[in-house]
Amino acid sequence: MSRELLILRHGKSDWDGKVAGDFDRPLAKRGRKAVKRMGCWLCEQKLLPDRILSSPALRAEQTALGLCRKAGLSEELIFWREAIYQADVGTLLKVLAESDPGATRVMIVGHNPGCEELVVHLTGQLIPVEPQAPALPTAALAHLAMPDDWARLERGCARLLTLVRPRELE
Repeated sequence: MSRELLILRHGKSDWDGKVAGDFDRPLAKRGRKAVKRMGCWLCEQKLLPDRILSSPALRAEQTALGLCRKAGLSEELIFWREAIYQADVGTLLKVLAESDPGATRVMIVGHNPGCEELVVHLTGQLIPVEPQAPALPTAALAHLAMPDDWARLERGCARLLTLVRPRELE
């Protein structure tokens, strides 16, 4: 397996603000801090993506942009994909299939339950969790070893290398 996929759930969103709808919810202060921690961790681990596919929902957009700023990545690496917002596994697989075939490390910035379901589909296993904790909390990152073809991602085709939750980095 020569490709890697980074699945990043957006940071914690602000439920207190007066916004028109779910799509327009921004990151909370806690979410911005968690995104910065993840950006630092990615740099330390030398796991910077070649391409970022992100939902354009405000909290995901702020997550992708904040990560780029903290990790010193060009925002030109981000490709906004409306299909990622509220996507199921099939839609996320389609987004990956349409990705640049030359990209070796791709990141998806998205939402639950789609992100969790994608990890489970690709690894063929449930995500390891602690009691009373969500499998993929906000700003959590799953790092997977992937097969060579982004268009052929059958159930169980990938291997979970790392699962990092923001609170583990504090």
